[in-house]
Amino acid sequence: MTPPRRMMPPVSPSPERLEGCPAPAKLNLFLHVTGRRADGYHLLQTVYRLLDWGDTLDFAVREDGAIHRMNAVADVPEETDLCVRAARALQRAANCPLGVDITVHKRLPLGGGLGGGSSNAATTLMALDRLWNTRLGLARLLEIGIELGADVPFFLFGRDAFAEGVGEILQPIALPPACYVVLAPGIGVPTARIYSSPDLTRNTPQIKVSGFTFDRTRNDLQPVACGFFPEVMDALTWLGQFAPARMTGSGACVFAPVDSPEHAARIVGQCPARWRAWQASSLARHPMLRSEDVNDF
Repeated sequence: MTPPRRMMPPVSPSPERLEGCPAPAKLNLFLHVTGRRADGYHLLQTVYRLLDWGDTLDFAVREDGAIHRMNAVADVPEETDLCVRAARALQRAANCPLGVDITVHKRLPLGGGLGGGSSNAATTLMALDRLWNTRLGLARLLEIGIELGADVPFFLFGRDAFAEGVGEILQPIALPPACYVVLAPGIGVPTARIYSSPDLTRNTPQIKVSGFTFDRTRNDLQPVACGFFPEVMDALTWLGQFAPARMTGSGACVFAPVDSPEHAARIVGQCPARWRAWQASSLARHPMLRSEDVNDF
């Protein structure tokens, strides 16, 4: 089992490089589908929570304008990788002549609902805004981010958030520190398949941010994912022996809040060999987020 990667600030040995840039995971503590827009996008309410482990990325500036990913990522071609797409989108938006070599140290499972690709994209935007000296500011980066994916704005926002719309309407939410067990059942769940299912609930009544509690909310995508993928249901049932368990995002990963790191470690130690489990803690602020960015909101 790969150990958790704790989120530390990036290392910058020179103005041309940023190494170890964190791309933390997220949990959806709940996810309600409240409607659907005319263009087909679903309207949501969710609480996003940052975790203190995830992927890391390295960036090295190129003078020739080329953008390349320097290492292979299983099942993710370079041309469709969100971090490559994010770099190109920023390059266009800022009319920047510089390029970059990107190395992705992948630890988050693909198709897990932990936001790995979106987090990589957000970290890319924040890192290159510094390295390329584009100085677009967080508000403009958010506009770029929403074009890349619904979760990208949250990672740019960089704090626990109550989200609405398609995920782009964000307001900070004060949550107490917490410890979690996260379990990956060894499959990837295609988001589009879940959202296109006729069985998906699309009319959950809206709630106020002040009314959020874990036990009075749910993930509307969870029953659909369990119907398509029994492995998700198996993981929920096993983890639910120890604490209230829920799926994050569109799956396949499930999580449970626990009362201490020691309790989490005991559960992780009992995880069946066919699955992967981690203990993780909440992260108050994205390590890439700067004080001036927070002041944009």
